[in-house]
Amino acid sequence: MIRVAIIGASGYTGLESIEILLRHPEAQVSYLTALPEECGHVADIFGSLRGRLDMHVEVLDMGKLAGKADVVLCCLPHKVSMSYVPRLLDTGLKVIDFSADYRLKDVIVYENFYQEHTDKENLTHAAFGLPELFRKDIKNARLVANPGCYPTGATLAIAPLLKNGLIETSGIIVNSVTGVSGGGKNPSVIFHYPNMNENFLPYAIGSHRHMPEMEQIASAVAQTKVELLFQPHVGPFNRGILSTVYCDPKKDLSQDELNEIYNTFYHSEPFVQVLDGPPAVKNVAKSNYCHVYPTTAKGKIICFSAIDNLIKGASGQAIQNMNIIFDLDETLGLK
Repeated sequence: MIRVAIIGASGYTGLESIEILLRHPEAQVSYLTALPEECGHVADIFGSLRGRLDMHVEVLDMGKLAGKADVVLCCLPHKVSMSYVPRLLDTGLKVIDFSADYRLKDVIVYENFYQEHTDKENLTHAAFGLPELFRKDIKNARLVANPGCYPTGATLAIAPLLKNGLIETSGIIVNSVTGVSGGGKNPSVIFHYPNMNENFLPYAIGSHRHMPEMEQIASAVAQTKVELLFQPHVGPFNRGILSTVYCDPKKDLSQDELNEIYNTFYHSEPFVQVLDGPPAVKNVAKSNYCHVYPTTAKGKIICFSAIDNLIKGASGQAIQNMNIIFDLDETLGLK
């Protein structure tokens, strides 16, 4: 049985990770930590766990954690995580990190969007945790950088086209809409209910920190530099991300050809489903699935994807990565 510790267990991704692990036949929650003011019985923090998990969320004790876990889900914010990960790795634990601290390989790019990076050594060894594209890297990794939610959906939407060299690698436009849970447990004012109810708005115009992450993954898939423009929006729903990606094809492709390309590319992937029509966030809610649909209009290829930002965009993907690391069936706990 794999023993799983969760650091930062009091947030949305902590709860989602616990929910998945409770139904995982080969793993168990062994240790939960949070800030002192957020500690206590887990059922007092998350009422939905009452009667289902009898554990306390504690202040982190690194020695205690090392004796209770085989792997750590590090659900800490960006810029905080890298102050804990080196110590976790030094104890011999495997780490799946939810922050952006180990995603961007270019330190200068990271520091432009976040802050000074203090763990460059482990950054070079971190595997990027998008299983459909980097499974071989994940399998032998001690540290996995769980991808951002937006990059997960957007990249899976266009990866088959990039891999086969079928679209131009500049001029790509990604429009995405997220639910309000994307703002985390302590969101900015615009994410609060009175502002979001019956509202819909763009934010971070041309400057969202997931844009360089998208370009990094897309460039790795295409094996050449990819430039794109990413524009996020937030809508008045709890969870999910719908992405629409506009691309310029290098040659004309029929709908049948697109369907064949996507079905072939994702044939063996348990969590990517190629649809015959546009996806909807409600159809992937609380699941680890990504629904994709490519089509054409007015000389463009338009690719759609839908994921649950808290599952395939965070906790579910982390458990998928954990399953790969420990050589388990990738779908355990997730179907």
